[in-house]
Amino acid sequence: MPAYAFEAINSQGQTRKGVIEADTSKSARNQLRAQSLVPLTVEPVGAGGVTESGSEGGWRGRLGSRSVFNTTSLTIWTRQLAGLVTAGLPLERALSALSEEAEEEKQRNLVAALRAEVNGGSTFAKALSQHPRDFSSIYTAVIGAGEQSGNLGLVLERLADDLEEQQNLKAKLMGAALYPAIVTLVAIVIVMFLVGYVVPQVANVFAGSKRALPILTVIMLAIGSFVKNYGWLMLIAIILVAISARLAWANAAFRDRFDAAWLTVPVLGRLARGYNAARFSSTLAMLAAAGVPILKALQAAAFTLSNGAMKADAMDALVLVREGAPLASALSQKKRFPALVSMFARQGEKTGTLPAMLQRAAQQLSGDVQRRAIQLATILEPLLIVVMGLVVMLIVLAVLLPIIQLNQLVK
Repeated sequence: MPAYAFEAINSQGQTRKGVIEADTSKSARNQLRAQSLVPLTVEPVGAGGVTESGSEGGWRGRLGSRSVFNTTSLTIWTRQLAGLVTAGLPLERALSALSEEAEEEKQRNLVAALRAEVNGGSTFAKALSQHPRDFSSIYTAVIGAGEQSGNLGLVLERLADDLEEQQNLKAKLMGAALYPAIVTLVAIVIVMFLVGYVVPQVANVFAGSKRALPILTVIMLAIGSFVKNYGWLMLIAIILVAISARLAWANAAFRDRFDAAWLTVPVLGRLARGYNAARFSSTLAMLAAAGVPILKALQAAAFTLSNGAMKADAMDALVLVREGAPLASALSQKKRFPALVSMFARQGEKTGTLPAMLQRAAQQLSGDVQRRAIQLATILEPLLIVVMGLVVMLIVLAVLLPIIQLNQLVK
């Protein structure tokens, strides 16, 4: 039965919004009037968001360009849906319950649209595919595999677990990088202020003494003068470099070369390899466990790689697998992938437990990335503090040396 988003006024003059199911918009208006509501707008909730007048003014237009679900809310929603389906609730009723419990109107309308499409005879995966901004192709593929195998609840649980693991890994990496980034930014601001304002003010006091200023003070004054006089040129140069980098990044060949070079950078390159390999292995394990054919699963997992060079290697491995090569053999020929992936894949192919072994590889790679990121942050934090302290000490010396020199002159 189609769903309609409505806006109406009750007997107290208050505006009410929501979603109602009816055969036609006229029937929806009659239902609202039966509830002592005066309908203002009644629009069908569907994939295209087309209103009764044919304009794009439906719920999709009201949602704007942003997706309804962020990573956290999608994880929670998937977990809730998995719980309802696993408990034996039909999918249509589960979606209805989630639509009623949704706190945001956009989310309520989206879930109502999914429910309307499922009620209309569409599969859940096809309904999700109508909203690519909120549900990725991998998400849709896993759901489709779950529907075909009859294990939708189990697949939803695994999908929620995978989303949580990816979110936790990103959060830990961001947390490890946040403190050094803040310290660096604060240090730059302090140094710019001291060099550009404090040092020149102090030096002006001793300008009339006709004594040569210490070399350190002269250097700091030169740096401060350059920043003060040519700072705008530096800002323009930074903006031009940023624009040039953005334009170069739009070039696929440049991006692939950069990604390949990034993997060779000490420490950071290894972190990038481990992060991408963990995401690839986890996605491939989830798709394989859901019953997705290995070629389709391998292709979908390749598109989760943020590094273009590793994505190209994954696609090359896909060609080898299509030609009959075992997955482990195809991955082992691509040296950008950690050997751990092909090792666990080989063991999984031998024992018939490929999804479980790939998931184990993903867990080990994820744990290794987290440990290395935390170790790097642990080293960077005191190192940045020491460097900042040394820079500030040099600036303070540049201020104090003229005072000490003048004091010796007085004596």
